[in-house]
Amino acid sequence: MYARAHQKHTHACMGTFTGHIVPGLAFALLGLWHVLNTIKSYTTKPSTTPFKPRTWHPINTPLIPLRRLEPLAILSFSLAAIAAQFFDNHHPLPSLEHATMFIHLAIFASASLATDADARAPLLDVLVASVFAQELFLLRFHSTDHVGLEGHYHWLLQLVVTVSLASSAALLCVPSSFHAALVRAVSLVLQGCWFANMAFALWVPGLAFEGCLAGACATVEADARARALANLQFSWVSAGVSVATVGVWLWAVGMRADAAKYRQLSSASAGGGRQIKGEEGLEIPVVV
Repeated sequence: MYARAHQKHTHACMGTFTGHIVPGLAFALLGLWHVLNTIKSYTTKPSTTPFKPRTWHPINTPLIPLRRLEPLAILSFSLAAIAAQFFDNHHPLPSLEHATMFIHLAIFASASLATDADARAPLLDVLVASVFAQELFLLRFHSTDHVGLEGHYHWLLQLVVTVSLASSAALLCVPSSFHAALVRAVSLVLQGCWFANMAFALWVPGLAFEGCLAGACATVEADARARALANLQFSWVSAGVSVATVGVWLWAVGMRADAAKYRQLSSASAGGGRQIKGEEGLEIPVVV
Protein backbone atom coordinates (compact mmCIF):
# COMPACT_ATOMS: atom_id res chain seq x y z
CA MET A 1 0.00 0.00 0.00
CA TYR A 2 2.77 2.42 0.94
CA ALA A 3 4.56 1.66 -2.34
CA ARG A 4 1.40 2.41 -4.34
CA ALA A 5 0.91 5.67 -2.41
CA HIS A 6 4.54 6.51 -3.08
CA GLN A 7 4.05 6.09 -6.82
CA LYS A 8 0.83 8.10 -6.72
CA HIS A 9 2.45 11.00 -4.89
CA THR A 10 5.46 10.90 -7.21
CA HIS A 11 3.17 11.29 -10.20
CA ALA A 12 0.87 13.88 -8.67
CA CYS A 13 3.43 16.18 -7.08
CA MET A 14 5.53 17.06 -10.10
CA GLY A 15 3.52 20.27 -10.52
CA THR A 16 4.01 21.06 -6.84
CA PHE A 17 7.75 20.61 -7.24
CA THR A 18 7.72 23.01 -10.18
CA GLY A 19 5.51 25.40 -8.23
CA HIS A 20 8.22 25.66 -5.57
CA ILE A 21 11.46 25.46 -7.56
CA VAL A 22 10.54 28.03 -10.25
CA PRO A 23 9.53 30.88 -7.89
CA GLY A 24 12.38 29.83 -5.61
CA LEU A 25 14.98 30.38 -8.31
CA ALA A 26 13.29 33.62 -9.36
CA PHE A 27 13.26 35.03 -5.80
CA ALA A 28 16.85 33.94 -5.16
CA LEU A 29 18.17 35.57 -8.35
CA LEU A 30 16.18 38.76 -7.75
CA GLY A 31 17.37 38.92 -4.14
CA LEU A 32 20.99 38.37 -5.16
CA TRP A 33 20.67 41.17 -7.72
CA HIS A 34 19.43 43.47 -4.95
CA VAL A 35 22.17 42.39 -2.54
CA LEU A 36 24.85 43.14 -5.15
CA ASN A 37 23.44 46.54 -6.05
CA THR A 38 22.61 47.58 -2.48
CA ILE A 39 26.10 46.83 -1.20
CA LYS A 40 27.73 48.35 -4.28
CA SER A 41 25.68 51.55 -3.94
CA TYR A 42 26.57 51.88 -0.27
CA THR A 43 30.30 51.19 -0.63
CA THR A 44 30.81 53.45 -3.66
CA LYS A 45 28.85 56.51 -2.51
CA PRO A 46 30.79 59.52 -1.16
CA SER A 47 31.02 59.56 2.63
CA THR A 48 29.10 62.85 2.81
CA THR A 49 26.22 61.59 0.67
CA PRO A 50 23.31 59.84 2.42
CA PHE A 51 22.45 56.35 1.28
CA LYS A 52 19.38 56.14 -0.97
CA PRO A 53 18.08 52.59 -1.46
CA ARG A 54 16.15 51.62 -4.57
CA THR A 55 13.11 49.41 -4.93
CA TRP A 56 14.51 48.20 -8.25
CA HIS A 57 17.88 48.66 -9.91
CA PRO A 58 18.18 49.89 -13.49
CA ILE A 59 20.89 48.52 -15.75
CA ASN A 60 23.43 51.11 -16.90
CA THR A 61 22.73 51.10 -20.62
CA PRO A 62 21.35 53.61 -23.13
CA LEU A 63 18.78 51.03 -24.28
CA ILE A 64 15.58 51.86 -22.39
CA PRO A 65 14.09 48.32 -22.48
CA LEU A 66 17.28 46.83 -21.01
CA ARG A 67 17.52 49.61 -18.45
CA ARG A 68 14.12 48.55 -17.11
CA LEU A 69 14.85 44.84 -17.36
CA GLU A 70 14.17 44.12 -13.66
CA PRO A 71 10.57 45.42 -13.50
CA LEU A 72 9.90 43.99 -16.97
CA ALA A 73 11.11 40.58 -15.84
CA ILE A 74 9.05 40.78 -12.62
CA LEU A 75 5.92 41.76 -14.55
CA SER A 76 6.40 39.02 -17.15
CA PHE A 77 7.02 36.38 -14.51
CA SER A 78 4.01 37.50 -12.46
CA LEU A 79 1.65 37.43 -15.44
CA ALA A 80 2.94 34.01 -16.49
CA ALA A 81 2.48 32.68 -12.95
CA ILE A 82 -1.05 34.10 -12.75
CA ALA A 83 -1.96 32.49 -16.07
CA ALA A 84 -0.50 29.16 -14.97
CA GLN A 85 -2.64 29.13 -11.83
CA PHE A 86 -5.85 29.29 -13.86
CA PHE A 87 -4.91 26.08 -15.67
CA ASP A 88 -5.03 24.18 -12.37
CA ASN A 89 -8.59 22.86 -12.35
CA HIS A 90 -7.94 20.42 -9.48
CA HIS A 91 -7.38 23.06 -6.79
CA PRO A 92 -9.28 26.20 -7.87
CA LEU A 93 -9.30 28.06 -4.53
CA PRO A 94 -5.60 27.56 -3.63
CA SER A 95 -4.70 28.46 -7.22
CA LEU A 96 -6.68 31.68 -6.91
CA GLU A 97 -4.81 32.50 -3.70
CA HIS A 98 -1.47 31.88 -5.37
CA ALA A 99 -2.50 34.04 -8.32
CA THR A 100 -3.48 36.82 -5.90
CA MET A 101 0.06 36.87 -4.49
CA PHE A 102 1.44 37.45 -7.97
CA ILE A 103 -1.19 40.13 -8.71
CA HIS A 104 0.35 42.35 -6.04
CA LEU A 105 3.80 41.71 -7.49
CA ALA A 106 2.51 42.64 -10.95
CA ILE A 107 1.06 45.88 -9.56
CA PHE A 108 4.45 46.81 -8.11
CA ALA A 109 6.23 46.01 -11.39
CA SER A 110 3.71 48.04 -13.39
CA ALA A 111 4.12 51.03 -11.07
CA SER A 112 7.90 50.70 -11.37
CA LEU A 113 7.65 50.89 -15.15
CA ALA A 114 5.33 53.89 -14.90
CA THR A 115 7.79 55.74 -12.62
CA ASP A 116 10.90 54.81 -14.58
CA ALA A 117 12.54 58.17 -13.95
CA ASP A 118 12.63 57.56 -10.21
CA ALA A 119 13.27 54.05 -8.84
CA ARG A 120 13.27 55.64 -5.37
CA ALA A 121 9.68 56.93 -5.54
CA PRO A 122 8.06 56.64 -2.07
CA LEU A 123 5.01 55.00 -3.63
CA LEU A 124 7.14 52.04 -4.69
CA ASP A 125 8.32 51.48 -1.12
CA VAL A 126 4.69 51.29 -0.03
CA LEU A 127 3.92 48.80 -2.79
CA VAL A 128 6.89 46.62 -1.85
CA ALA A 129 5.64 46.48 1.74
CA SER A 130 2.19 45.63 0.39
CA VAL A 131 3.61 42.71 -1.62
CA PHE A 132 5.19 41.13 1.45
CA ALA A 133 2.14 41.89 3.62
CA GLN A 134 -0.17 40.13 1.19
CA GLU A 135 2.24 37.22 0.82
CA LEU A 136 2.37 36.76 4.59
CA PHE A 137 -1.41 37.15 4.91
CA LEU A 138 -2.19 34.54 2.25
CA LEU A 139 0.44 32.13 3.56
CA ARG A 140 -0.88 32.46 7.10
CA PHE A 141 -4.54 32.03 6.19
CA HIS A 142 -4.17 29.63 3.28
CA SER A 143 -7.32 27.66 2.43
CA THR A 144 -5.17 24.54 2.17
CA ASP A 145 -4.41 23.93 5.84
CA HIS A 146 -0.74 22.95 5.74
CA VAL A 147 -0.23 20.50 8.58
CA GLY A 148 2.49 18.12 9.63
CA LEU A 149 5.93 18.43 8.05
CA GLU A 150 4.71 20.51 5.12
CA GLY A 151 3.06 22.91 7.55
CA HIS A 152 6.31 23.24 9.47
CA TYR A 153 8.20 24.14 6.27
CA HIS A 154 5.60 26.78 5.45
CA TRP A 155 5.75 28.13 9.01
CA LEU A 156 9.50 28.64 8.62
CA LEU A 157 8.82 30.37 5.31
CA GLN A 158 6.46 32.75 7.10
CA LEU A 159 9.33 33.75 9.42
CA VAL A 160 11.38 34.86 6.41
CA VAL A 161 8.46 36.75 4.86
CA THR A 162 7.93 38.49 8.21
CA VAL A 163 11.53 39.71 8.08
CA SER A 164 10.97 40.97 4.52
CA LEU A 165 7.86 42.84 5.64
CA ALA A 166 9.51 44.27 8.77
CA SER A 167 12.54 45.54 6.83
CA SER A 168 10.25 47.09 4.19
CA ALA A 169 8.28 48.82 6.94
CA ALA A 170 11.54 50.06 8.47
CA LEU A 171 12.49 51.63 5.14
CA LEU A 172 9.18 53.50 5.12
CA CYS A 173 10.17 55.03 8.46
CA VAL A 174 13.90 55.45 7.76
CA PRO A 175 14.29 55.72 3.96
CA SER A 176 18.09 56.06 4.13
CA SER A 177 18.70 52.93 6.21
CA PHE A 178 21.31 50.72 4.57
CA HIS A 179 20.76 48.01 7.17
CA ALA A 180 17.04 47.73 6.42
CA ALA A 181 17.67 47.70 2.67
CA LEU A 182 20.29 44.97 3.00
CA VAL A 183 18.12 42.87 5.32
CA ARG A 184 15.25 43.10 2.83
CA ALA A 185 17.47 42.02 -0.04
CA VAL A 186 19.02 39.16 1.96
CA SER A 187 15.59 37.99 3.12
CA LEU A 188 14.50 37.83 -0.51
CA VAL A 189 17.43 35.55 -1.28
CA LEU A 190 16.55 33.42 1.72
CA GLN A 191 12.93 33.19 0.57
CA GLY A 192 14.06 31.90 -2.79
CA CYS A 193 16.53 29.41 -1.34
CA TRP A 194 13.95 28.10 1.13
CA PHE A 195 11.36 27.69 -1.63
CA ALA A 196 13.90 25.66 -3.62
CA ASN A 197 14.83 23.63 -0.55
CA MET A 198 11.16 22.85 0.06
CA ALA A 199 10.79 21.65 -3.52
CA PHE A 200 13.50 19.03 -3.08
CA ALA A 201 12.82 18.09 0.54
CA LEU A 202 9.06 17.67 0.15
CA TRP A 203 8.45 16.67 -3.45
CA VAL A 204 11.44 14.54 -4.49
CA PRO A 205 10.80 11.03 -3.12
CA GLY A 206 14.46 10.09 -3.12
CA LEU A 207 15.27 13.03 -0.82
CA ALA A 208 12.32 12.62 1.54
CA PHE A 209 13.02 12.00 5.22
CA GLU A 210 12.73 8.46 6.48
CA GLY A 211 9.10 7.58 7.09
CA CYS A 212 7.80 10.67 5.29
CA LEU A 213 6.44 11.36 1.83
CA ALA A 214 5.23 14.60 0.18
CA GLY A 215 5.21 16.45 3.49
CA ALA A 216 3.35 13.78 5.46
CA CYS A 217 4.96 11.34 7.91
CA ALA A 218 3.76 7.85 8.81
CA THR A 219 4.46 8.05 12.56
CA VAL A 220 4.76 10.68 15.27
CA GLU A 221 8.43 9.77 15.75
CA ALA A 222 9.18 10.21 12.05
CA ASP A 223 7.37 13.56 12.04
CA ALA A 224 9.33 14.84 15.06
CA ARG A 225 12.63 13.75 13.53
CA ALA A 226 11.74 15.35 10.18
CA ARG A 227 10.81 18.65 11.86
CA ALA A 228 14.14 18.71 13.67
CA LEU A 229 15.98 18.08 10.41
CA ALA A 230 13.93 20.80 8.71
CA ASN A 231 15.07 23.23 11.43
CA LEU A 232 18.66 22.27 10.71
CA GLN A 233 18.10 22.77 7.00
CA PHE A 234 16.72 26.24 7.70
CA SER A 235 19.77 27.09 9.79
CA TRP A 236 22.15 25.75 7.11
CA VAL A 237 20.40 27.63 4.30
CA SER A 238 20.49 30.83 6.38
CA ALA A 239 24.19 30.31 7.03
CA GLY A 240 24.84 29.81 3.32
CA VAL A 241 23.02 33.03 2.48
CA SER A 242 25.00 34.88 5.17
CA VAL A 243 28.30 33.58 3.78
CA ALA A 244 27.29 34.67 0.28
CA THR A 245 26.38 38.14 1.60
CA VAL A 246 29.74 38.49 3.33
CA GLY A 247 31.42 37.44 0.10
CA VAL A 248 29.60 40.15 -1.84
CA TRP A 249 30.54 42.72 0.82
CA LEU A 250 34.22 41.78 0.68
CA TRP A 251 34.13 41.94 -3.12
CA ALA A 252 32.57 45.42 -3.04
CA VAL A 253 35.03 46.69 -0.43
CA GLY A 254 37.91 45.29 -2.47
CA MET A 255 36.61 47.03 -5.60
CA ARG A 256 36.35 50.31 -3.67
CA ALA A 257 39.90 49.97 -2.36
CA ASP A 258 41.23 49.24 -5.85
CA ALA A 259 39.38 52.25 -7.26
CA ALA A 260 40.74 54.51 -4.51
CA LYS A 261 44.29 53.27 -5.13
CA TYR A 262 43.90 53.87 -8.86
CA ARG A 263 42.65 57.42 -8.29
CA GLN A 264 45.55 58.09 -5.94
CA LEU A 265 48.11 56.86 -8.46
CA SER A 266 46.44 58.79 -11.29
CA SER A 267 46.42 61.96 -9.21
CA ALA A 268 50.07 61.57 -8.34
CA SER A 269 50.97 60.92 -11.96
CA ALA A 270 49.04 63.98 -13.14
CA GLY A 271 50.88 66.11 -10.58
CA GLY A 272 54.21 65.38 -12.20
CA GLY A 273 57.28 63.62 -10.85
CA ARG A 274 59.44 60.65 -11.45
CA GLN A 275 58.50 56.97 -11.28
CA ILE A 276 60.18 54.22 -9.33
CA LYS A 277 59.85 50.48 -9.62
CA GLY A 278 57.78 48.89 -6.91
CA GLU A 279 57.02 45.27 -6.19
CA GLU A 280 56.39 43.08 -9.22
CA GLY A 281 57.68 45.84 -11.51
CA LEU A 282 54.77 48.26 -10.80
CA GLU A 283 55.67 51.83 -11.72
CA ILE A 284 54.72 54.13 -8.84
CA PRO A 285 54.64 57.91 -9.45
CA VAL A 286 56.57 59.91 -6.89
CA VAL A 287 55.87 63.64 -6.69
CA VAL A 288 58.99 65.76 -6.43
